Amino acid sequence: MQEISQHIADRLRWLRRQQGWSLDRTARETGVSKAMLGQIERGESSPTVATLWKIASGFRVSFSSLLAPTAEVSGEATTVQPERRAAWGEDAAGMQVVPLFPFDPVLGFELFVITLAPGAVSESAPHAPGVVEHLVVVEGTLEVCLEGRWQRLDAGEGVRFAADRPHAYRNPAGPPVRFHDVIHYPRGVGG
Repeated sequence: MQEISQHIADRLRWLRRQQGWSLDRTARETGVSKAMLGQIERGESSPTVATLWKIASGFRVSFSSLLAPTAEVSGEATTVQPERRAAWGEDAAGMQVVPLFPFDPVLGFELFVITLAPGAVSESAPHAPGVVEHLVVVEGTLEVCLEGRWQRLDAGEGVRFAADRPHAYRNPAGPPVRFHDVIHYPRGVGG
């Protein structure tokens, strides 16, 4: 976890320098307080998934780029071993995120396996314009709030939606729910 925290701190610092943004400007663009941004950069705070999404959206970069370097496309087959991938969380909302395939700049997507603890609710601010999410429930029952309405998805069911609007996920009860989340970025966003 310390390695991921250091990568997040380094990446945030690099993004700010790349844009020439002060902490004040970064706070305005991301909706994350200046104090929290400073704590993240100094490695004094582990941001929640929701905070990381705000940062990624503000900089118009992929979520996985905050957790790991961008994937290199080699044309070769890539084997996924999620148990060997570093997870982010479980955060205060009861959400754990594991990047299966980090952001691919050629194809414009990233793939995560997400686990929500029983009773957990995670609210997400709008992502960058044009971002689309595709969810498929692997185990358990997931409820997704889109356009202010909750809908239930059981194992094997999925939904695709415009993620540039507020949305939320919750595990209504029972065991943890696991789902795959493919996030597609329009050209020019995510890199």
